[in-house]
Amino acid sequence: MEKDRLSKQLEFILEIDKEKEILRQSHKTGGERENDAEHAWHMAIMIYLLREYANDEFDLPKAMVMALIHDIVEIDAGDTYAYDTEGHKTRKAREDAAAERIFGLLPEDQRDNLHSLFDEFEEGESPEARFVRAMDNLQPIMLNNFHNGADWKRHGITKTQVVGRQKRTEPGSRMLWNYIKGLIDENVKKGNIIDE
Repeated sequence: MEKDRLSKQLEFILEIDKEKEILRQSHKTGGERENDAEHAWHMAIMIYLLREYANDEFDLPKAMVMALIHDIVEIDAGDTYAYDTEGHKTRKAREDAAAERIFGLLPEDQRDNLHSLFDEFEEGESPEARFVRAMDNLQPIMLNNFHNGADWKRHGITKTQVVGRQKRTEPGSRMLWNYIKGLIDENVKKGNIIDE
């Protein structure tokens, strides 16, 4: 017997609770490792508060939902650390398979809508995706800066690596990219990021 709409929605809602168990490399201001759900919530609030710094006008509710669902696939795929070159070789395949399974729990219309938002974020072309990706960069660098670069130091991260990752901010917000460049330079001077 096919599940009804409500049963599918509730199954998805319970499934995504697992996002709270996926730990990231970033540490919260309290010192514990941040989980994916906390990261997504933080980004959604940032999108609301910082929207005036976006390069382009964008659909606020769409961007906030995009932020909230962008890492749901990590329930199956796991979190791939931003500077893990080996993990990034298989990340797309792992995340695509996870998107099919997890969004596939929903009724067809909601499945298609959320899967489309996930794909749009990954492509990074729309005004919403560009700004959400800017928040996805800004949020962890702020936390790392708060902790005096502890995560960069632990992993021996270089300026080239950080700039390469953070450069994705500029298409969403030139102003926030300029702010981030200042944070990077400050952390290089402190020795938190290796200046090769």
